Amino acid sequence: MKPRVVSGMRPTGKLHLGHLVGALQQWTRLQDDYDCMYFVADWHALTSEYSDTGGLAGYACDNAADWIAAGVDPDRSTLFIQSQVPEHAELYLLLQMVVPIPWLERVPTYKEQIEQLAEKDLSTLGFLGYPLLQGADVIIYKANYVPVGDDQVPHLELDREVVRRFHGFFGDLFPEPQPLLTRFPRLPGLDNRKMSKSYDNAISLSDDAATVKKKVMRMYTDPKRIRADIPGTVEGNPVFTYHDAFNPDTAEVDDLKSRYRAGAVGDVEVKQKLARALNAALDPLRERRAEVLARPGRVREILMDGSLRARRIARETMEQVRGAVGLTYK
Repeated sequence: MKPRVVSGMRPTGKLHLGHLVGALQQWTRLQDDYDCMYFVADWHALTSEYSDTGGLAGYACDNAADWIAAGVDPDRSTLFIQSQVPEHAELYLLLQMVVPIPWLERVPTYKEQIEQLAEKDLSTLGFLGYPLLQGADVIIYKANYVPVGDDQVPHLELDREVVRRFHGFFGDLFPEPQPLLTRFPRLPGLDNRKMSKSYDNAISLSDDAATVKKKVMRMYTDPKRIRADIPGTVEGNPVFTYHDAFNPDTAEVDDLKSRYRAGAVGDVEVKQKLARALNAALDPLRERRAEVLARPGRVREILMDGSLRARRIARETMEQVRGAVGLTYK
């Protein structure tokens, strides 16, 4: 049997280039060597978006269409919806019985997101417990690996601590999941801030070519460079970060960087060539996405079928968990 990989995404909006380089490209590569299970994390979306849930179901199918367009193959990977496998919630509840609250409060992203999302009331039990729910999502399938970015490594360490604590009380049952780090660092937004739909600073995977070019032409560059003949800074410049991520013509990228540093190329040329490279990279995704959406109901069918497969695995795990905890009544 292949080692198992589990990962998910929250359906809180359109997927963008950050999702592509930060997750989907890796998800696609992993299919060759792993038993991959990828899920729509709709319960996780509720931890911060509980006041506005109208778009969740629509985004779930829209996001899954982007997954398939990016190369995730439903015939080689299990695509499913978290809330369609209620065993996740049962395991989450049982883990709550043994995990100390300070373990959750010390997760770095917990305080960071409370600060970054100050306009939302995140003083809820659901938000505090979301890293533990992530752990339940992973270990219920006895996952060996989880593809993550650097910022998610502490979450995975928490998962391993939870597994060890569970084993200490009830005996060994789960493997300790290990990280598979993404190859590319987090992609900045078009304005060089964190990429976020609330900042309107992302290029969506479903954007057409004209929209992509329009967004690229308004990208942040070197603010100190007011004329093309002034030497510019490449490091930390999002235009060149995007070139490194999406332009396969490394000779062209190296030439642009050299001329930019020397004050021998304007921002317009650099951006035009980036827009061309981005659209060339997105064209195959647009074509595959159109093929998927041309069959009404197909994405939902894939997700429902995958949810049934995932639930069969989750049910088997929960029978073992109930037996280990002592909740078997016969």
